[in-house]
Amino acid sequence: MEMIGKGIYFEDLPVGRTFRTIGRTITEADIANFVGATGMIEVLFTDLDYLENGTDFDGRLVPGALVYSVAEGLVMAATLQYTGIAFLGMELNMHGPVFAGDTIHVECEVIEARRTKKRPDRALVRTFNTVIKQDGTKVMTLNPLRMMKCRDEG
Repeated sequence: MEMIGKGIYFEDLPVGRTFRTIGRTITEADIANFVGATGMIEVLFTDLDYLENGTDFDGRLVPGALVYSVAEGLVMAATLQYTGIAFLGMELNMHGPVFAGDTIHVECEVIEARRTKKRPDRALVRTFNTVIKQDGTKVMTLNPLRMMKCRDEG
């Protein structure tokens, strides 16, 4: 029986290919669980009185690390199951805040794709990912480099 939900292989990721993930709403519970699990107890994420009276933000801020984690999860679920081998690095930039109740999705473009020199069954794929809120606002960009499986050995 065919398994659905498997990842995309290197051969399916030519330079220039674009795709978009589904969206996901980041909730108050997500923030509380993430802050508790990571120990990221910055008052911007834990003190609602401070947010209301000590900043000019209009809502509960989501840690950038949580935004990244949710965005990465959206990409992984759509593309890397059984085909991703390793995360090798990236550059990440924040462009605006995300608040509890915001829904994000990720728009990806393949900007580099090549087989590795030592293992012809593996490839390096870099994407340029833009995290977008429900109102169309760009909130984060990142360019992860990943090692992926190839369908064949070239």
